[in-house]
Amino acid sequence: MKFPHKVVAITGASSGIGAELAVQLGALGCTLGLMARRREVLTEVAARVEAAGGKATVLPCDVGDYAQVEQAVKQFAEAHGAIDCMIANAGIGEPVQRHEFNAAATETVFRTNVIGMTNALYAALPAMLERGRGHLVGVSSLASYQGMPEDAGYSASKAAQRIHLEGMRIELRGTGVDVTTICPGFIRTPMTDKNEFNMPFLVEVDVAARKIIRAIARRRRVYNFPWPLWWAIKVGMRTPRWIYDALIAGQTDNVSSAKRTQKRSTDV
Repeated sequence: MKFPHKVVAITGASSGIGAELAVQLGALGCTLGLMARRREVLTEVAARVEAAGGKATVLPCDVGDYAQVEQAVKQFAEAHGAIDCMIANAGIGEPVQRHEFNAAATETVFRTNVIGMTNALYAALPAMLERGRGHLVGVSSLASYQGMPEDAGYSASKAAQRIHLEGMRIELRGTGVDVTTICPGFIRTPMTDKNEFNMPFLVEVDVAARKIIRAIARRRRVYNFPWPLWWAIKVGMRTPRWIYDALIAGQTDNVSSAKRTQKRSTDV
């Protein structure tokens, strides 16, 4: 595959989708700026990128702090030239128990997923506008299309990302700066490994990264995958709310019951 960008920055590059994107883009000859909080883990990813044939710069920062992100972008650009593509991938989920509405946990999710994406894209955008070319990529989720119980804050943060990217895409028409929204379903990563429920159409992280890279190369506006789950969600979006609510509530009851049974077994 030919990839149109040479200098690429990735947030959330220390593990999961971000780390795999970095390694695969390194194999395509890209120079990577790896952004996340943990320097030691980023260093390990950088070694994998270089082993794959790419170049990598470790840029430790907290994506929720604009000053840190701006400094990291400046440092990377000074060392390797203008950033061609910024991939705002950093994302977290804070699983909560049923009927436990944790404001602090939801705030943490929004700070990383929404503010973190905004900081990354806004830090890279001025230079792209100045030279009249560039590509902004935000990793949202299929969860952004439907509110999910016990994960409402996460779904809402992903919806905010998707709508934000849509508005930016329209506003940047004609500037030479492309905007791509990536909406994956369940990907096997350290974050999803914590899930205690069935994850339909689970995609291996290396496969997901290849699909995302292809979508970026093709300058897709929005890329939803895997397609079976996306079609199921589309059907759900067209289902009368009273039916949808009952179906999802029933599934949630089953999961909660299984969790309680598992806990009793563990206690015994």
